[in-house]
Amino acid sequence: VQLVESGGGSVQAGGSLRLSCEASGYTSSYSMGWFRQAPGKEREGVAAINSVFRSTYADFVKGRFTISQDNAKNTLYLQMNSLKPEDSAIYYCAARSWSWVASLVPDDYKYWGQGTQVTVSS
Repeated sequence: VQLVESGGGSVQAGGSLRLSCEASGYTSSYSMGWFRQAPGKEREGVAAINSVFRSTYADFVKGRFTISQDNAKNTLYLQMNSLKPEDSAIYYCAARSWSWVASLVPDDYKYWGQGTQVTVSS
C-alpha cells in the first residue's frame, strides 16, 4: 500500500484547507486515518474512518474537521475549517486492515504517507 498526501500549505487563522491522500495497492476494506505531528511533539490522531464510514475525531478537531473517502478514486480527504495556529503540523495519512474501530492510535496503523505541511498563522 502506498499513500501520497497533498493539499497542505499556509493559511491564516480561521481559514480552510482540504488534504487529500491518494492510495494505491489499497483495498476498500482498509481503515484510514489522519495524524499530525508538530515539532517537538508526538504524533497524534486527528480523525479516522473505517470501510463502513464509521468515523472518529479527536476532541480538539470536533466540529471543525471532517474526514471522508471516495473509494472510486481511492482517495481519503480531510476538510479542515476554522483553522488555528495550534493546528500547524505535518499531517500524515495512514492505513490499516479493516476494523470496527476507527482508531486514532498511531501504532495501530501499518502504512503511512510521507506527510504534508500545514502552517496556520495568527
